[in-house]
Amino acid sequence: MGLSGKNINHEEQEVEFDEPSKRVIGCAIEVHRALGPGLLESAYEQCLGRELALNEISF
Repeated sequence: MGLSGKNINHEEQEVEFDEPSKRVIGCAIEVHRALGPGLLESAYEQCLGRELALNEISF
């Protein structure tokens, strides 16, 4: 039971993403792999912008 006393169903649901979404998510994962956790958001923002540009994804 959850904190509210209600039963919680933790079944995994598979989500389908379209191709542009997959590409953006892939770039974000690559940035996180390269930098690791713990940096300021601005560092991830700069690197994600560069990674998107390298992959020819406009934003």
